[in-house]
Amino acid sequence: MNKLKQYLLMLAAGLSISAGASGVSGKWQAQWISAEKCQSASNTWLAYRKSFTVGEVPPVLNARIAVDSKYWLWINDELVVFEGGLKRGPAPHATYYDVVDIAPYLTQGENTIAVLLWHFGKDGFSHTNSGKAGLLFEALGDGVRLLSDDTWQCALYDAYQNTEAPHPNYRLPESNIRFDARLMMKDWNRKSFEGSLPAAQVVLGAWETMGSLVERPIPQWKNSGLLPYPDVRRSADGDTLFCRLPYNAQVTPYLRVNADAGKMIRIITDNYTGGTENNVRAEYITTDGVQEYESLGWMNGHEVRYIVPEGVEVMEVKYRETGYDADIAGLFHCNDDFLNELWKRSARTLYITMRDSYMDCPDRERAQWWGDEVNELGETFYALSPSGQKLALKGIYELMNWQKEDGVVFAPVPAGNWDKELPLQMLASVGWYGFHTQYYYSGDSSFVPVIYDRLHRYLHEVWQTDANGLPIERNGGWSWGDWGENIDMGVLTNCWYYLALKAEKAFALQLGKVGDAEEIGRMMYSIEKCFNTKYWTGAEYRSPGYKGATDDRSQAMAVVSGLASADKYKPLLKVLEKEYHASPYMEKYVLEALFMMNQPEFALNRMKIRYKKMMSYPYSTLFEGWGVGSDGFGGGTINHAWSGGPLTLLSQKVCGIEPTSPGFRTFKIEPKLGSLWEAKAVVPTHYGDIKVNIQRKGKSLSLVVEVPEGTSAEVLLPGKKAIQLQAGIHTL
Repeated sequence: MNKLKQYLLMLAAGLSISAGASGVSGKWQAQWISAEKCQSASNTWLAYRKSFTVGEVPPVLNARIAVDSKYWLWINDELVVFEGGLKRGPAPHATYYDVVDIAPYLTQGENTIAVLLWHFGKDGFSHTNSGKAGLLFEALGDGVRLLSDDTWQCALYDAYQNTEAPHPNYRLPESNIRFDARLMMKDWNRKSFEGSLPAAQVVLGAWETMGSLVERPIPQWKNSGLLPYPDVRRSADGDTLFCRLPYNAQVTPYLRVNADAGKMIRIITDNYTGGTENNVRAEYITTDGVQEYESLGWMNGHEVRYIVPEGVEVMEVKYRETGYDADIAGLFHCNDDFLNELWKRSARTLYITMRDSYMDCPDRERAQWWGDEVNELGETFYALSPSGQKLALKGIYELMNWQKEDGVVFAPVPAGNWDKELPLQMLASVGWYGFHTQYYYSGDSSFVPVIYDRLHRYLHEVWQTDANGLPIERNGGWSWGDWGENIDMGVLTNCWYYLALKAEKAFALQLGKVGDAEEIGRMMYSIEKCFNTKYWTGAEYRSPGYKGATDDRSQAMAVVSGLASADKYKPLLKVLEKEYHASPYMEKYVLEALFMMNQPEFALNRMKIRYKKMMSYPYSTLFEGWGVGSDGFGGGTINHAWSGGPLTLLSQKVCGIEPTSPGFRTFKIEPKLGSLWEAKAVVPTHYGDIKVNIQRKGKSLSLVVEVPEGTSAEVLLPGKKAIQLQAGIHTL
């Protein structure tokens, strides 16, 4: 069995439940438990303990663990899971659970398990609150029966507290974390703990509140362990430590100090007000003597700052980086250092906007805005190891599971305090660059039969067409086409709707729905027939009644959708040479259109013009807008993965690596170097890495191509016959 088939079987097994999120996964014998005094308030922390005896340790013992919202697990003094659990909401009334093999941590005889639970206790743009703080734990195996019930111990951990204002902005379900070490329960999570906690209480009504249980479809976090900061400096008056990180990272800060009791140390990052909003921060109140503490709520930035009061001796500071378990395994390199750095920053921005879901940004919102995700999932195939592909699949199920009764699809989801549809983002999501790219590039079509009917309803009941077959513009909850000005919504609506139909038709044919495919084909033909009549002026695309400057986004979308024929490329090129209105989100499509129009030199030149200011800042990540502050958009975060379109295009268009069948089983190499004279790329696939190294001397190209086992490639060079390559290393 080849690597791709093995991967898809494992993935299908892991996602079979989450596809529908319609019922409890199997029968649970465990009970939801909490502390007697717990009121499930926001920012509640609970400590659980259970001692038990094991006669013979089984080779495998899978524990199923569910919480609202996060947990840390120790077995016999060893940390087993660091921040388990996923933000709640695989569907509106559902909760994720983890599966963890705990057998390697057990011993014959007496064992101790400890769990620290963090209950967010409020809604956000990435989480829906159940209203119940509780733990569900079940591990059943030969000779082992470990179930959460009233034989466990559980206590409110009062050392964890809320800070005073300012609090995180309303989009975040996470709270600031204050830890008062004077109330610390020393060694509560260790076997040697000499005290005891109160008996746990079964949570009444928990099953109804928590809803269906859905197995976690993505890996546990990658965990670096505690690391020293690359550089630490003190402020002039000595009260602040500025601790530099190697790059913009998701971290939990650690300290070891010697102090008298009652001193408050404050911890923030340089991204605390990223996006012009208050985000998360931490506080630590000392006890007497030498002490250490790690603040468990992750924060991000390029620098961690400890504000230390007088009388506190700082002995050591460290950080732990955690994040989605995928590696930046792709590569792009050429003879232009600017483009190399742009690819590198794009990859770093992609990675930091991944965790429980794809995020627009890891500071202000941490929310699964699907317009952003469309760009992110496309980048993933060129930048990350294949495990990264699971995150978009999770997002697809969530998006469609949250579809409203009237058929409307909206994002971000899961969300407890947002339900507005952005119509064009939703068309992008369910369409060619969203759902279809996820299928075609991964080779995994398992989600298609699950979501097809819901997709069909959205495109044909929520959306309507006029007498000419063109889609009727909809405002939805927020009529948003891009940040910036001069946005021609009429042209954009037609292009995005056409691309959504294109994806739906491919899915219909895949499922054998011939009637649907024929009807969709007729709809696409009507748009093809009428689009140019209505919108083409002879020099540009423009909606009747649109009075703004010519929209570069609209011209580009006409090209990438295929609605603009090649005879219009020359006047469209003149428009794109003049107009610069798109935000980084839509600039990706402008640049792609230029490559499709066989203008690689101008595409790379425009790319450098557009990103020049952004790249002049000393950051490792890319921005929401072209600059920061007043030069930004929507609050102006410095880590917005929708800006990473160049990553995809440099690997996909400059080096020319694109799949020609699902999952890169076959692929083409059609380089468009523009003014570059050398470029190379590595593209990770389930079959192995595709590697291409291109050198140009004069008008001739030389290539070294590595084709993974189980795949084949077609090399397309200007003025040459197509060259077919089988697995192996080839020099051309």
